[in-house]
Amino acid sequence: MVIYGLKTCDSCRKAKSALLGMGKEVQLHDLRDDPLSRDELARFLAALGPDLVNRRSTTWRGLDEAARAGDPLDLLEAHPTLMKRPVIEAGGQLYLGWNARTEAALNG
Repeated sequence: MVIYGLKTCDSCRKAKSALLGMGKEVQLHDLRDDPLSRDELARFLAALGPDLVNRRSTTWRGLDEAARAGDPLDLLEAHPTLMKRPVIEAGGQLYLGWNARTEAALNG
């Protein structure tokens, strides 16, 4: 199981801790240290849709209107921290965010 996010992200740390507590084998893929390829980002966007772009982030607020109107794939490639976190890949499926529904789905 892979958690895509940031090692400093509270939600990513909560997800990792909870999953380890469930006895899952978990690897954290830090997007700052190792950004995703364009193909990987395209796969994530295809599976998770526009919600993958975190429009509440500090990075988003720092972008001008022209940049915000750009292609989501280009934005995520240029600014890896724009990706909503965590994205969890387990059993070939992607889950966005850490919430009760994601926790229940992965606690099986």
